[in-house]
Amino acid sequence: MEFQAVEKAILQRGVEWDIDPTLDRINVLMDLLGQPQRAYPVVHITGTNGKSSTARMIDSLLRERNLRVGRFTSPHLTSMRERISIDGEPLSEDRFVEVYEDVHPYLELVDQEQGRLSFFETLTAMAFAAFADAPVDVAVIEVGMGGTWDSTNVADGVVSVITPISLDHVGYLGPDIETIAREKAGIIKPGATAVLAQQPLAAAEVLMRRAAETGATVAREGLEFGVAHREVAMGGQLLRLQGLKGVYDEVFLPLFGEHQAGNAVCALAAVEALTGGDDPLDADLVRRAFAQVTSPGRLEVIRRGPTVVVDAAHNPGAMEVVVQALEESFGFSRLVAVVAVMADKDVSGVLELLEPVVEEIVVTRNSSPRSMDPEELATLAEDIFGSERVHEVARIDDAIDVALGLAEETGEFGGAGVLITGSVVTVGDARTLLKAGRSR
Repeated sequence: MEFQAVEKAILQRGVEWDIDPTLDRINVLMDLLGQPQRAYPVVHITGTNGKSSTARMIDSLLRERNLRVGRFTSPHLTSMRERISIDGEPLSEDRFVEVYEDVHPYLELVDQEQGRLSFFETLTAMAFAAFADAPVDVAVIEVGMGGTWDSTNVADGVVSVITPISLDHVGYLGPDIETIAREKAGIIKPGATAVLAQQPLAAAEVLMRRAAETGATVAREGLEFGVAHREVAMGGQLLRLQGLKGVYDEVFLPLFGEHQAGNAVCALAAVEALTGGDDPLDADLVRRAFAQVTSPGRLEVIRRGPTVVVDAAHNPGAMEVVVQALEESFGFSRLVAVVAVMADKDVSGVLELLEPVVEEIVVTRNSSPRSMDPEELATLAEDIFGSERVHEVARIDDAIDVALGLAEETGEFGGAGVLITGSVVTVGDARTLLKAGRSR
């Protein structure tokens, strides 16, 4: 089969966000495949925001220790292959096809006996199988949504990382922080180490109860580990990190925002917990690993003159930290936003956070069928920004052109900027249109 045919076959298994809360199908599939998820230790990551960035940082730290690492993240920006990486690189098209063909006969068996496997279950199985076949020394696995019923939860993480929890996917995960936290706490397994980012009190209480029930060791940001110092630096930030086993000075992280510093120290604590023993990691190794980190689509500068920044923020929790980072690290004198969002999100909450830092907003749609209609989005935006600051454009390529023109009206290329945001799909579309670098 060709890659495009495999991609089409996986997409025909349904939409990624259609969640059926059961592990029955994926468990049967893992049995048929010989339990590949048990062939290597797993670092399992959930939370609301910051999962992919944290996964990339853990991956970089482990690879700098000369380990072979498999990384499974979602969603993708431009190619489905991005989700399954080995040695820091997405599977090639040929290898992606080979892995699919290896698991395909078993997919059909489960389809017939248990019901049709979903899009995400299929990719999860492919990742576990590819990692076992490589073989990898460690797998870094990001949940798709939630935790307890996520198909990745057939693996038992030696280390479970919980990034900050906030309201998102409420139709699937529950209406409040406590309910969402209970779902995400399901990845904490007996005897594991639970690395917890700073959490709202309601979430922290749920996570601590789960850790007590499972006998997991708890490491909490702000108590057992944390960011001791941070300062803005050219192209990122300079950090002093208090890990579980030592202090690491002069760590340059080429990503923007206090939230990324929090992701970094959680990643550090996760790797320290995974290595065992009492000795700290080599400080130079830590510095090299963090200096190499990339996180495509997360406050990523993809063009200069005017500066174009893309960020996948799609809920208020994510947008809040994006706004803080923009003010701290960019200092635009004039910022124009291009926004395309999914219709099931807290759109007003996202727009309200953007309003104080954006001069004008161009609303549009992205390539997803879930994208909110631009006319509806414009109505919401006008209530917050006022009609004179809102521009409705049907297509995202035209919307970007309009935003660039609006930003350039000042004649101050150094101080003008365009932020493209609202969804991972929006960012993927923008990166393709503006021909940004590939997403490793």
